[in-house]
Amino acid sequence: MDIILWRHAEAEEGSPDLARRLTARGEQQAEKMAAWLKQHMPANTRILASPAQRTQQTASALGLEFTTLDELAPGSSPQALLEVAGWPLGKDSVLIIGHQPTLGMAAAYAMTRRMQYWSVKKGAIWWIANRRRGEEEQTLLRAMLTPELL
Repeated sequence: MDIILWRHAEAEEGSPDLARRLTARGEQQAEKMAAWLKQHMPANTRILASPAQRTQQTASALGLEFTTLDELAPGSSPQALLEVAGWPLGKDSVLIIGHQPTLGMAAAYAMTRRMQYWSVKKGAIWWIANRRRGEEEQTLLRAMLTPELL
């Protein structure tokens, strides 16, 4: 199974939090990462997004259908995120567009099986894969990219 964690791109300050929109820079970040993802992610990838406006805009940059889940809203738990993704036992690839600190904590848990705070930069992706080799379960980091690297 592959799980791609994509933090929303740069957003405006303000409130209410769920209504915050991407800045012009954030729109560019989302477009750059969306172009890369469309070239590299598997065709059957399920795309899940937080209901926050900034994540909806980030997801929309892909130009693909996605599902909005309240379980991915700001403040959600890393366990809830991994559960909706089906990690680590799922067979599909899943792209989740969400928020810090949930994404960083989910990445840390997926990689180390320990709950830690890892930072995911705005607009960045962490692509983590889980596989079985014989009786052994293996987790690997396939990619970690920021929009500035593209």
